[in-house]
Amino acid sequence: MNRLQDAYKETPFQVNGHGPRKIQVLKEAFENLDGQLESEMYGKGKLIEDFQEKMASVLGKEAAVFFPSGTMAQQITMRIWCDEKGLKKVAYHPLCHLEVHEEDGLKELHQIESVLLADKTRVIEFEDVTGMKEEVACVLLELPQREIGGLLPDYQTLEAISAYCKEKGIMLHLDGARLFEILPYYEKNAAEICSFFDSVYISFYKGIGGIAGAVLAGDNDFIEKSKVWKRRHGGDLISLYPYYLSADYYFEKRIGKMKQYYEEAKELAGFYNQCYGVSTKPEVPVSNMFHVHFDAPKEVMELILTEICKDADVGLSSYVREVTETISYFEVSIGDLYEKLPHEKLTDAFKLLDARMRANSDKT
Repeated sequence: MNRLQDAYKETPFQVNGHGPRKIQVLKEAFENLDGQLESEMYGKGKLIEDFQEKMASVLGKEAAVFFPSGTMAQQITMRIWCDEKGLKKVAYHPLCHLEVHEEDGLKELHQIESVLLADKTRVIEFEDVTGMKEEVACVLLELPQREIGGLLPDYQTLEAISAYCKEKGIMLHLDGARLFEILPYYEKNAAEICSFFDSVYISFYKGIGGIAGAVLAGDNDFIEKSKVWKRRHGGDLISLYPYYLSADYYFEKRIGKMKQYYEEAKELAGFYNQCYGVSTKPEVPVSNMFHVHFDAPKEVMELILTEICKDADVGLSSYVREVTETISYFEVSIGDLYEKLPHEKLTDAFKLLDARMRANSDKT
């Protein structure tokens, strides 16, 4: 039994995301669609092709293809660039999704080695790329770097890394799972950011809030090769319409709200940083996401957050993770729920958090 998770689900007000991932998410997306529309078959058909062309245009690329998962899309990307270069090495951050969340799929399925750039506490900088001791086929940048609180390099660093990779013949790939969420910080559009990269992946279930799925974009030749590998990976389901139609619906619904989410994330981080023994990473968010760290063990924070759910009717998080025996954290991602939260309720929740953190400190 998870007391915190249960208490969080029962709260009338929750801080994070767009709301529970219930079947209603799919029903809403399909509510006004013509039931007689023909779905695609094995990746071919007007509906999916129109959506892919739309996303290619948004990302400023020649072509795009819809994938059932970003894991599949990015492993395939690395395989294509390695095959083109005749070199089975790619470089990325030590906490890159391919390195820590995919059961070594890149290595086991494609025999591709990883070269780790920077250390686990910071983003990849220009000097990390230029200082590589090994030759690689591709460099992958994740924007934002989720596992360290959603940190970002500055825009000039992106420009410099891109120019260097072009000069050296190294392919540059963007893990843009949260691409749209970082645009307000950079004050650029998606195509401007993507112009630095040879290939781009975006997700539709994170900030966009769709059911599942991803898009991979690049030049025509790259995308045609990715379609072959998509078939080899079993990604050509007979129909993918529940995924890309919901992706399109929620993209249109939320793409214009990214700046709002970003400003709300900065406001919320301010509330956390005013509490005793609490800090956010980064202190001022650079997207709609950040991490909240507590000077208290995981078990203590689970109890405190459960009490806040019950006493303030506000769910700050449904989980806590351990950093050390005395420090814990959770991740925040702002979506549609935040604007529905009464300000006085939020204020009460943070007063309680501050009081409980101080009381816990007095005990220790």
